[in-house]
Amino acid sequence: MAKKNLKRKINGRQISIVIVLCILAVYSIFQLVDLQKIIYPYPHRTIIEKYASQYGVDPLLVLAVIREESKFLPQSESHKGAVGLMQLMPSTAQSIAQSVGDKGYSDEYLLDPEKNIQYGTWYLASLKKLFSNNQTLVIAAYNGGRGHVQEWIESGQIDPNNIQQQDIPFKETRDYVQRVFKSYQKYIKLYRT
Repeated sequence: MAKKNLKRKINGRQISIVIVLCILAVYSIFQLVDLQKIIYPYPHRTIIEKYASQYGVDPLLVLAVIREESKFLPQSESHKGAVGLMQLMPSTAQSIAQSVGDKGYSDEYLLDPEKNIQYGTWYLASLKKLFSNNQTLVIAAYNGGRGHVQEWIESGQIDPNNIQQQDIPFKETRDYVQRVFKSYQKYIKLYRT
């Protein structure tokens, strides 16, 4: 009986050691920068950095927005009609085109990665200015609309000086902000040197 108990203890320890080693191996694999860069790629880098620099927006924030909006698929279209990499509504894009001096705007511009990134980055910059560089409010407004965010501030639903993600009234927008910031932190870790 004592021999059986000893054998069980040894087998249990061996299984525990194998499990711990497997967990460590999987953890190590996911810590490899190259593997993480597959999960968090940086396509359209030149275009993103060009417009981020031009409009004063962190390119890695633009990248995080693109990842969460379209998963880098330039032909993406939402059920609400938002189009392209940064999921812009055609009416918003038309207004942006006028602001940046693009004459002859066409909705086809939204399928062009360069134009979509230019307009989306310009829009982020305008939100950044409107909300005094408060990134939580900027990303909430990008998803939920600037009007809603302004309404939440005016009605006292959120305090712009002490905004917490959990304070955002719309669950969809709250979840979106959380996803963008998670991606943003990953991009900072992987690409900021």
